[in-house]
Amino acid sequence: METETPPVIPVDLDAAHALGVSDAESTLHTQGDPTRVFDLASVSKPLAALGALIAVDRGLIDLDEPAGPEGATVRHLLAHTAGYAFDGDEIVGAVGARRIYSNTGFEVLAAHLEDATGYDYADWMEQTVISGLDLVDLEVSGSPAAGYRGSLRDLLAVGRELLAPTLIPEELWREATSVQFPGLSGILPGYGRQKPNDWGLGFEIRGEKDPHWTGAHSSPQTFGHFGQAGSFLWVDPVRGLTAAFLGEQSFGPDHVRIWPGVTDALLERFGDAG
Repeated sequence: METETPPVIPVDLDAAHALGVSDAESTLHTQGDPTRVFDLASVSKPLAALGALIAVDRGLIDLDEPAGPEGATVRHLLAHTAGYAFDGDEIVGAVGARRIYSNTGFEVLAAHLEDATGYDYADWMEQTVISGLDLVDLEVSGSPAAGYRGSLRDLLAVGRELLAPTLIPEELWREATSVQFPGLSGILPGYGRQKPNDWGLGFEIRGEKDPHWTGAHSSPQTFGHFGQAGSFLWVDPVRGLTAAFLGEQSFGPDHVRIWPGVTDALLERFGDAG
């Protein structure tokens, strides 16, 4: 009787899932079905942010133009510093005073871009990110904050773009993946208060955060996002790798326990010492 070959990277999770890692050129390894479509939850945000950055590069919006509550800009919305609550229109903080993770901020950003471009955000994403990267499974009809669905193969393609950008210039990529409004504290959902709670423009930046969902050996420059659907996408520019995880089980204690070890195993097996 044939025995099942164990996965290259052990994942102690009973629910169906897919895991993959890529360098800037091509996928290096996958486990699970790379074509299966899962909910992305908040991993929607870095994809939506890429769409917004393309609009910035094309001169259709500006990072420092007014958007959202009085005194806020596109930059504040992308960096979770506009003062919006997690959900709903309530303003719970002064602009630029704290890092308040917000779905509302991304929905306001999408509405702002729609007004500026004349495109529905889903159509804009189809014409820029999906067409630009030849994605085949990404579904962008839901909220740009947490409503997209996609496959492992498409997430890894986005990760490769974020390792070696082709849709935006390198200068804008560097700005987007650098800390915006340094020193601000805030809550990282699922991991508690972080000081500082560093973010770029739509991407969480690892820095020296502890605890964290990436690995102990991830570089401080690592950036990405995780979602309540039990999903993540990280990009480690120092190690030259990007990795993605999708699954059926919603984010919880199992993911907090498992993900750092999974990341460290990927870095050890596939990474450059940097």
